[in-house]
Amino acid sequence: MKITLFTSNQFRHNFFINLLSENCDELFVVQECSTIFPGLISDHYKSSETMKEYFEKVKVAEKEVFGETYIKIKKKNLNILSLRAGDLNNCSLKRLSNFLKSDLYIVFGSSYIKSDLVDYLISKKAINIHMGISPYYRGTDCNFWALFDNNSHLVGATIHRLSVAIDGGDIINHCLSNVKTNEFIYTMSTVKSAFKSIVENIKDCKILKMQTIKQNRDLEIRYSKKIDFNEKTLLQFKDKKIDLQSSEFDKNFFKDPFILKDI
Repeated sequence: MKITLFTSNQFRHNFFINLLSENCDELFVVQECSTIFPGLISDHYKSSETMKEYFEKVKVAEKEVFGETYIKIKKKNLNILSLRAGDLNNCSLKRLSNFLKSDLYIVFGSSYIKSDLVDYLISKKAINIHMGISPYYRGTDCNFWALFDNNSHLVGATIHRLSVAIDGGDIINHCLSNVKTNEFIYTMSTVKSAFKSIVENIKDCKILKMQTIKQNRDLEIRYSKKIDFNEKTLLQFKDKKIDLQSSEFDKNFFKDPFILKDI
């Protein structure tokens, strides 16, 4: 199987690149590069002491779950196109043509894909890894907001068909984690749950045949935007006492849940 992945450049993204390359015939990666010092350097998030403190905890959790992972560039089946974050939508289909001849297309952590490229990927039944449980949480930083709202049982990932609407495509399955050391490890481990789920379904050759369900927008709890994740909300989050054991997973909330047991 040939796979094309649209992704970013943190340790978790590198881990996924290596994992996919071990489980496909050829992997094509369009990798958008942003700062590896969020909170310290303004990029997707503004820089501040509060942001820096928060993202230092995120990075510690990421390192524990994924290690200091770098791309294994010696692999012969790996093809990488590196772009600055935000440049993807300036690339024509012709420019990307060598990366658009795959059997499976996956989007995880890229910038918002628009225009001809999103139309092409939708026509190819591309899948998106949304870090959040749709339809309950859609938008950005969804697992942060699930914890903020005291809905720790709704922390996880949604594997769904790519759509023009953000996080609005038909759902393939949900991915959860029983690794609840702290809220940062917990949320980061759900990323690994999504990776493991996808790879299992690639190995079983189910990934292109899995049944989907449409999202029920009436169940939406919060649609979060980038502007909502700010200094004020981080300070409020810091003062919260989050009980990760407060709720058991109710399978009625999820489609075909994959649950990670350990990292």
